[in-house]
Amino acid sequence: MTEAVRVRCPGCGRENGYAAPSFPCACGNPVTPPLDPSAEPRPLAYRTWSQSWVVVRCGACGREGEWPQPELGCGACGTVVRIPVRPPGAATGGGADTANAADPAAAGARGRTGPAGADPRADPRAGAHPGTGAGSASGTGAVARPAFRPVTIRTGRDAVVTAALYLRWLGYQDVRRPDGVPIPSAAADLRAPGVVAQVDPTTAPVGLRAVECVWLNGLTAAATGVYFSLAGYTQEARSRADELAVPLFVMDLTGVPQPVNDPADELVTKGA
Repeated sequence: MTEAVRVRCPGCGRENGYAAPSFPCACGNPVTPPLDPSAEPRPLAYRTWSQSWVVVRCGACGREGEWPQPELGCGACGTVVRIPVRPPGAATGGGADTANAADPAAAGARGRTGPAGADPRADPRAGAHPGTGAGSASGTGAVARPAFRPVTIRTGRDAVVTAALYLRWLGYQDVRRPDGVPIPSAAADLRAPGVVAQVDPTTAPVGLRAVECVWLNGLTAAATGVYFSLAGYTQEARSRADELAVPLFVMDLTGVPQPVNDPADELVTKGA
């Protein structure tokens, strides 16, 4: 587990807790992106796959790999921000990168690797949000559950798989996509007894109509309507979701969904 830091949202000024997730290097040691506290987080206006990865050096073997860019969804306004990472070799005041640069054995072992050469699952971020790991039952009415095991998101299908795994982690059983020919849409449906979910893997924020649609679908099925998005939500969509008690989640490329409104907080705390 890495130490949680405070990240100020450039949109509303709220400070959010964040801890960078660790990933296993090909050598077996955990790799954590070194956050740069001297740089300001940048709002994510749109997402491109090529700009969603950063180069991080393993502190044990010196390998450099491409890992998901750390991101955080603000719990107050829903703004998704990218958190700057120190590039390999940057001065860290005696940190791991400096040690690797001075170690000839580590330098000779350096190669190019990344998540494709290792298990993409990682421990959930520490302190990122209540309910994302074991020991979350300390709050009133909270459900104890094992740590969520995310899957690195590289494609739209990965986003759907992550949402399905997260719903199962929350306690919903038999999560699946509905049978039949899907309606042409970028978003994907997920269903289980008690829940109807939409997963939007596009680079555009989810709008008001989409939130209302998932609420209506849940109402028809006598289930909870839940929304997962990679690019966040418009302010109108967030306000409407609060009125309709629709849980909203934002997913970053590390595969850890983050609640962005009170209904989502409650769902994470109490489970299905």
